[in-house]
Amino acid sequence: MNTLSEIIRAHRKTARLTQDRLAELAGVGRTVVWDIENGKVSVQWDTLQKIFRVLNITVEWRSPLLHRTAAAAASSASSSSASTEPPTVAESKSPV
Repeated sequence: MNTLSEIIRAHRKTARLTQDRLAELAGVGRTVVWDIENGKVSVQWDTLQKIFRVLNITVEWRSPLLHRTAAAAASSASSSSASTEPPTVAESKSPV
């Protein structure tokens, strides 16, 4: 598993950016990129987002708890909509 510092460093190098240039493009201080790439533990989320935008990195949040909650809500919605809607009855007309 790659660490955040490894991911940012790899993307920066692939983009052929220096740490200074990345900091300039992201609008953050020069030492911020160095700190992140060297494993600084505390970094503000908005600072990371600025760097992610420049490097075209997307973040996907996953949570088993949120997944279970969403699945339960979907299940509840589908069962409640099935019980509140009247059954559809097809009419057949016989010739007179």
